Amino acid sequence: MRRMEVVPLRQSMSNFPISFDEINSRARAQALIFLPQLLPSGKQMGREWVALNPRRPDRSLGSFRINIETGRWADFAIGAKGGDFISLAAYVLDIRQIDAAKRVAAIIGAKSP
Repeated sequence: MRRMEVVPLRQSMSNFPISFDEINSRARAQALIFLPQLLPSGKQMGREWVALNPRRPDRSLGSFRINIETGRWADFAIGAKGGDFISLAAYVLDIRQIDAAKRVAAIIGAKSP
């Protein structure tokens, strides 16, 4: 019987072809291009993009906010929050982080596998 080698998670992730940091960095630089495509109901208010939350019956702007400079986001009405544009896309589109990274990369024109 052949023994399988177990690769530590950190090592296996280092070989992963998607750079979450790079995609998030590029999304920050292009936030005002990215956010209207992801959340077209929104508008810029100072340093934030304020939009309707498509994951719930949201009827007025105010509680769902994204920091344009950092990508941190929160829906204060329900306590949902995240720290970057990839997690925002994963939340809004209800998809896995890896799929969200690919979607963000496609929107901003970053390289993805």
